[in-house]
Amino acid sequence: MTVLEVKQGASPVILGLPHTGTDVPPAIWERLNDNGRILADTDWHIHTLYAGLLPAATTVRATFHRYVIDANRDPEGVSLYPGQNTTGLIPSTDFDGVPIWKEGDEPTEEDIAARLANFHAPYHAALAAEIERVKAIHGIAVVYDCHSIRSDIPFLFEGILPDFNIGTDMGKTCDPAIEAATVDGVLDLDGHTSILNGRFKGGWTTRHYGKPETGVHAIQMELAQSTHLTTEAPPFAYDDGKAAKLRIHLKDILTRIETSALTLVKQNRGTK
Repeated sequence: MTVLEVKQGASPVILGLPHTGTDVPPAIWERLNDNGRILADTDWHIHTLYAGLLPAATTVRATFHRYVIDANRDPEGVSLYPGQNTTGLIPSTDFDGVPIWKEGDEPTEEDIAARLANFHAPYHAALAAEIERVKAIHGIAVVYDCHSIRSDIPFLFEGILPDFNIGTDMGKTCDPAIEAATVDGVLDLDGHTSILNGRFKGGWTTRHYGKPETGVHAIQMELAQSTHLTTEAPPFAYDDGKAAKLRIHLKDILTRIETSALTLVKQNRGTK
């Protein structure tokens, strides 16, 4: 089983795709209950939504499902949002708090160790390698972590989620210019809502790699699935009409980020 896909590009921007995969090894699939087998918490069609928007961008995509192991969680199991409902390194429930494993088949400590080695670690080794490669070209790298989630999940948050949810861990994970470029890309979009560092402030990937002082910047974009799905329920179908309109905005956002990154490169070279 291939656990990831990598496409190398020459842009300073790297697209991380940790949650679009739907592959589940048979031995793990057999342990999921009927609810778990819906795979409801997939970031449905996000790799399709972003495909080709920034042709020179590098992409690193996990092909395994987050129920196998979550590539956007701390490998030590530390919660991203202490005190709030969330799901862990290997989730025990879905986003509605409903169990996903057959009784008695819940993952063990041995399962966690094996899946860290076979899935989580290879994904992050590939992502780290691409960050170093891109940084060697430009002097900086920008990880744009691509996500989506249902817009209404009472177990995780109150009310309806905004369409665009930008996370920079309160400005810690990227240069202010990159954060501003992203925010500017979602301001005043007719019919769309947005927020910076709201319920989603950036996952482990964003917080782990985003260290602007080292030349590595990271930002998470969590899209409400109502922006590009026909319905936020099975079969979670891709809505071509919605997606076509959204892709225009996403292309603009990525272009703004790339332009901002290249400007930073010029500024950095000018000060040396």
